[in-house]
Amino acid sequence: MRRMTRRAFLASLGVSASLGYPSPFRRWRGSETLSLPLAFGSDLGREPVPQVTPLSPPFRLSESWYRQTVKRLQDRLAERGLDGIILKDRWNIIYVSGLFHTTTERPFWLFVPTRGEPIFFYPGLDKDLVNTWWIKEGEWYFDYPHAGPFNTLAYKAGPKADLLQWMLKGLARRGFGRARLGIEEEVGPTTMKRMQDALPEARFEVAGDLLLRMRMIKTPEEIELTRKAIALHDRMLAFARDYILQRGTDATDFEVRHRTEEFATHELMKLMQPTGRPHQAVGVSLRFGCRAGVATAYPHPNQFFYARIRRGDAVQIAAVITIGGYGGEGYRALHIEPMTDHHRKLWDVHTEMVLKQQELSKAGVRCQEVAEKVLEIAVRARLERYVYHRPAHGQGMEGHQAPYIAPGDDTILEEGMMFSNEPGLYDPENGFGYNHSNCVLVTRERGVALNQTPLTREWCWLKL
Repeated sequence: MRRMTRRAFLASLGVSASLGYPSPFRRWRGSETLSLPLAFGSDLGREPVPQVTPLSPPFRLSESWYRQTVKRLQDRLAERGLDGIILKDRWNIIYVSGLFHTTTERPFWLFVPTRGEPIFFYPGLDKDLVNTWWIKEGEWYFDYPHAGPFNTLAYKAGPKADLLQWMLKGLARRGFGRARLGIEEEVGPTTMKRMQDALPEARFEVAGDLLLRMRMIKTPEEIELTRKAIALHDRMLAFARDYILQRGTDATDFEVRHRTEEFATHELMKLMQPTGRPHQAVGVSLRFGCRAGVATAYPHPNQFFYARIRRGDAVQIAAVITIGGYGGEGYRALHIEPMTDHHRKLWDVHTEMVLKQQELSKAGVRCQEVAEKVLEIAVRARLERYVYHRPAHGQGMEGHQAPYIAPGDDTILEEGMMFSNEPGLYDPENGFGYNHSNCVLVTRERGVALNQTPLTREWCWLKL
């Protein structure tokens, strides 16, 4: 494998060589991720190359997109015969309004009427976020638990307010006291009694499926923003791989993780140029994971990762990032040679399963049919004992989102759905496991991995 200077390598990624990484970065082994086609070398890992999206602004959806989304939701509310819907789930609120916010025990609601403008009901600490956003109508309470007046500082001790009833009475003042109101999910009898006491003439109907349906089918704008996040995933995976090749057994998985997150932050922030003001650089999470050795043998390990990279070890590198709330997964199952025949077989079969899921994930096919055919590959190879979970979950802003590529999910795939791509195989007895993942977009002909990072032996089997 050819060698290149640190400056040349960083330049190939579009990164300034003056970022100040420590001395181990003076020379690099070049990464093929950004300079070669997605499929190269052995046949295993060949797949269609999706459109390459540059990492460039804008890094969030536009106000007009959110206004159009409100209108799409209002049309569905009208079809259902509802007068509006009360949203409390953070991700539903962000999806509809574009107001990125943090939720705690403090309740935060968005009411979307079938006709008219949305209304926020929110805690006072968020008032500057709300007041500078495009939805102008709203009411606020001081803090939780709340006592005293609303829409102003409340500092005198008093009886605890029922904020759910406060919000509902706010709807009544706006003419919704006798309305048919959608709620996201079924509530218990105690909560329903509070709701009916506040609005005795209103009807409450579960309608969260309307939002879930909208969120499952991504618009072209959502897909484009996801592509940008995945472009950064690929850069992170390339960086981590090269870091391991350069540092070798001197590195720990902890070190790989933090150096890669630092790299990605510099890469994105020089393009995003945040000012610190609200509504810019929102929905950004640049999380990177690396675990080496025995920790790779568990799908959801609960231990802290701090292990030195060793020859003969499996190494999992994993980018899970969002930009503007959108993104997905980018994992690669690496192995530091030497490898046994058992290692090679599990890696090859797992990679075959990953590619088969992509091939089968086309519109009109049921989720469970894809899952069955993917899992059958492990069964035919007599590796079923190493299967621990379904092949994939739907991809949303919150991470896991319905539907699921699982034997029990009979949802029919539709164009615009997105999924993870991770039918992992794990061998705790021998202390290793493999779990690639991609962000897969359902199209008419097949599923397309938005990730560009290779799935080949040449890229994933490393010699130190």
